[in-house]
Amino acid sequence: MTTINKSALTETDIITKFILPSVKEAGWDDMMQIRQEVKLRDGKVIVRGQVAARKKVKSADIVLYHKPNMPLAVIEAKANKHDVGKGMQQALDYAALLGVPFAFASNGDGYRFHDKTNPRQLESDITLEDFPTQAQLWDKYCAWKGFQPAQLPVVTQDYYDDGSGKIPRYYQLQAINKTVEAISGGQSRVLLVMATGTGKTYTAFQIIWRLWKSKSKKRILFLADRNILVDQTITNDFQPFGSAMTKISGRKVDPAYEIHLGLYQALTGPEEHQKAYKQVSPDFFDLIVIDECHRGSAAEDSAWREILEYFSSAAQVGLTATPKETEDVSNTDYFGEPVYTYTLKEGIEDGFLAPYKVVRVDIDIDLQGWRPTKGQKDKSGELIDDRIYNQKDFDRTLVIDERTQLVAETITSYLKKSDPLTKTIVFCNDIDHAERMRQALVNCNPEQVLKDDRYVMKITGDDDIGKAQLDNFINPKKTYPVIATTSELMTTGVDAQTCKLVVLDQNIKSMTKFKQIIGRGTRINEKFGKLWFTILDFKKATELFADERFDGIPERVMAVNPEKINDEDDPLDDMLHGEGESDEPTGETPLDTSDDQGSFQPEIHEGDAGPYANPDDETTPVRKFHVNGVQVKAIAKRVQYYDADGKLVTESFQDYTRKTLARQFASLDDFIRRWNQADRKQAIIDELANEGVLWEVLAEEVGKELDPFDLICHVVYDQPPLTRRERAEQVKKRNYFTKYSSTAQQVLNALLDKYADAGVQEIENINVLKVQPFDQLGSPLEIVKSGFGNKNEYLKAVSELEARLYTLPAPKQA
Repeated sequence: MTTINKSALTETDIITKFILPSVKEAGWDDMMQIRQEVKLRDGKVIVRGQVAARKKVKSADIVLYHKPNMPLAVIEAKANKHDVGKGMQQALDYAALLGVPFAFASNGDGYRFHDKTNPRQLESDITLEDFPTQAQLWDKYCAWKGFQPAQLPVVTQDYYDDGSGKIPRYYQLQAINKTVEAISGGQSRVLLVMATGTGKTYTAFQIIWRLWKSKSKKRILFLADRNILVDQTITNDFQPFGSAMTKISGRKVDPAYEIHLGLYQALTGPEEHQKAYKQVSPDFFDLIVIDECHRGSAAEDSAWREILEYFSSAAQVGLTATPKETEDVSNTDYFGEPVYTYTLKEGIEDGFLAPYKVVRVDIDIDLQGWRPTKGQKDKSGELIDDRIYNQKDFDRTLVIDERTQLVAETITSYLKKSDPLTKTIVFCNDIDHAERMRQALVNCNPEQVLKDDRYVMKITGDDDIGKAQLDNFINPKKTYPVIATTSELMTTGVDAQTCKLVVLDQNIKSMTKFKQIIGRGTRINEKFGKLWFTILDFKKATELFADERFDGIPERVMAVNPEKINDEDDPLDDMLHGEGESDEPTGETPLDTSDDQGSFQPEIHEGDAGPYANPDDETTPVRKFHVNGVQVKAIAKRVQYYDADGKLVTESFQDYTRKTLARQFASLDDFIRRWNQADRKQAIIDELANEGVLWEVLAEEVGKELDPFDLICHVVYDQPPLTRRERAEQVKKRNYFTKYSSTAQQVLNALLDKYADAGVQEIENINVLKVQPFDQLGSPLEIVKSGFGNKNEYLKAVSELEARLYTLPAPKQA
């Protein structure tokens, strides 16, 4: 009988021949409880210049479930040549993402078992035959969680499955399961904090579905403050509720339905007869989910809060991307600490959210200020108050036409040099500013506007024509509108998946508002090429990235001489010379608060006229001077990138590559040794690409004629490079080909020419023998047979050719 040599088996062999049989023997169901190659992350997007690429991520080898979407344990396998516990740290990483206490590592000989439910002995070694049963782990899990018997029917209630194969991401699983667990355990207030673009509404749907289907909660109210949010929710994520669901309208709560969706303003108002929620008893709803709960329900004196207090016996779940904590408003005071938080930084690191590049443009008058001449009047003949006007004043109390024009020209330049059809949102100070910016952009883009009048649209609360185009703007399949100028309307509730440019020409001091605006760009849509976005900042708003309250705590980057800026071929090159407090009212409120119930609207922020202010009414007019004939220019530009630590840094791609390689290789000698030992150089090239080395960008910066080997040696280790052609010529001079037949010499010479033209990737691919000039020597099979005898000898000759290429006098220590 032949015995298996375990040490020769691959990791996949170990899984299929030893681990899976052991798990199945313990009674785990192969169809419902065992999943292999579970991808938990998408891979972080790395951006430099105008190029982006995803880092490749590993998958969990095996995840074990109590039932679908209820994970219990992770198993990480390694080849038998490794120790049994080699994969434990990976297993623990995956287990932490899934929120499970059990992790196993195995090399096929047995298991190392990490058990957080047993603090007296966290890790132990067990045999293949002693793998625990599903019942054993589930019992330990329930005890660890502290579940009571009455909770079990609720916490084990199935997720909704639409049959498409869609499953919640790991953080959605955690958010859903922790919320259901908290409510089933009697917690009456629950706060979920999830970054914009991470699927809060889908998460809310699964929470409601499971609590409803388990009959734990029978009547549910989903509260929002934007019509579009309610309508999108009904049409999309909540659609499976079908006939059990209704939208509250006509100020009437219909008790015939179980799932109610409504606007705050459809349920309450300043007059008693508008308080529609009082049509039903305080115990009518037993679950209320509040979307974007930072926007009012957390304030004690909020008009919206009265709804929550009336239905105080109901379990209440607050959803927000930006919890508000001020002297007057506190989410955590009302809802308690979040049961789960998934941040923007985590979303970017996991590859579920788009990273950003920040381009800050400094305008001379913004930095130096502007003062009218004595007795100067504005365009309307008004005497201008004699004082120094600065960045806070521009487009708020003082309009300078040339400044508006410069901003419009800069935006236009960026789009022309990247993609004129890039979806762009321009955030302005107020409605008047948004209209002037629209006009300036129209005049800067006549060729585009003549193709379609909707190329630039003002989308603000006072403009029905603009608002009517909002759906087209956010629809990835619709080309127009391309540029939307706005002030408040699009700060929230706009699922702009393909928005690649967010322009800030608005004074922003509120961290909550800033995070909401940044959220307009963080969604990824790979089908339409959206992996990252640019923030073009004219008002220093992005200094808020350096505030410790912002995710990632980015560094403040010192101002630099614009002549010394490494701008990495940014589209703004030719336009530029080398390169905090509540927000003021804008005359507009965030997205679509109107409904068919009348004119009542919710409170928005301190600048409004009160808790029942109507956004269609302008706030108290601000005296505004309007001048022209002022010389205005951009004097500096700074490009910053989101780095590996979640900070904004000003660095070229060369700097980024140095940092990345320093983590991979201890020294130049270490790199050369690894390179020369690799059977295929392409494997190392691919490995570094997975770590975020964008070869295309690096070659653009340093030299397209250089091999990846020389790019690394030169950029990272400061060695003088050789071009590919120089390396090829030096090999030819050594004339080592003479030991081969004339046919083989022809082939090797031609391979060197291919290397000089296109790089090592070309010569490592045997399919190169199908193209010119090799096709003149015969078919690939004929070339290999006549020149080298067989395929192995051909590959051996290619390997020797590579060795000659990279052992010539190249990098020497400086």
